[in-house]
Amino acid sequence: MTAPIIITADMGKTDQAWANGLRRAHYPAERNYIDAHITLFHHLPPSHLPEIKSRLAALVKDYPAPAADLSDVMLLGKAVAFRVDSPELLCMRDELADAFRGLLISQDQATPKLHITIQNKVEPLVAKALHAHLLESFRPRPLAILGLSAHYYCDGPWAPIGRWAFRG
Repeated sequence: MTAPIIITADMGKTDQAWANGLRRAHYPAERNYIDAHITLFHHLPPSHLPEIKSRLAALVKDYPAPAADLSDVMLLGKAVAFRVDSPELLCMRDELADAFRGLLISQDQATPKLHITIQNKVEPLVAKALHAHLLESFRPRPLAILGLSAHYYCDGPWAPIGRWAFRG
């Protein structure tokens, strides 16, 4: 496979179903061909797949599931997302970034602002209206993070590579 590899954090089943439901309701249907996700890396080279799989397996073996919270509703111009706060997950991501030094595109060299996008590529007024609506009832809450996944980016639905669950 020659497609770039994307690394995501896996949500618990209840949180995944909730986020997917919001995505189905608010993401443009013609563009909504992947599940809701938390991206850790956008573009790793497929030629390093054995190393990537090995590092993900080793990382989750060494750590329990990180604590995480949904902390805010973000307006991103033509998109709406929920901010994910997880210092532990960011530390794990930093560890992987150090291991992948030299393989990272510029977008992946910076520390990400973790989030779950539920609407994207809509008119700014549509995004602004959804943002205001979601803010009315939003309350920060815990978010379950169960593991890490790797996928091939195939310019449409992603092709799964594997999933690795945190210990414990």
